[in-house]
Amino acid sequence: MRQMVYSALFASMMCIGAYIYIPIGPVPIILNNFFVLLSGLVLGPLWGALSVILYLVIGAMGFPVFAGGKSGLAHLVGPTGGYLFGFVASAWIAGLISHSQAFGNQRWRNVLAVLAGGLIVYIPGLLWLHVVTGMSWAKTLAVGCFPFLPGDALKAAGAAIVASRLNKVILPAGTHTT
Repeated sequence: MRQMVYSALFASMMCIGAYIYIPIGPVPIILNNFFVLLSGLVLGPLWGALSVILYLVIGAMGFPVFAGGKSGLAHLVGPTGGYLFGFVASAWIAGLISHSQAFGNQRWRNVLAVLAGGLIVYIPGLLWLHVVTGMSWAKTLAVGCFPFLPGDALKAAGAAIVASRLNKVILPAGTHTT
């Protein structure tokens, strides 16, 4: 029951995060993918990914929870739909690495988790953007990747820091969720 509540809480933070932006340069930093990474780091792969799926379902039902107040199934299959579906993989990968014992201490696991989780979004995102728009790969990367990397790096670092603090409060000592 606790994991369901936390999952719903993270889904709601993703909804709110789509409206929180920092206008830096030509591409504003939007915080919903910060909460995507954070959900995986805190809740683990299963519940982190489920919180993202809940977020996507809320948006697909017509609630304006995607970046820019967008919503609906049409937005999920539009040019940015691949990034939204990439959020599921992002939370899963971040949670899998963060909650694994295979990658050293927790600090290094979180760093590796946010790097992998942050970058994995670009695979379905760029592929889908390329297919839907018909842009060349050079233009796809110029429009859908390079401008976002600095902001995504800041959000990833922030998620790793916040997760290390939240895990001390949310998870009992020595436990990890899967």
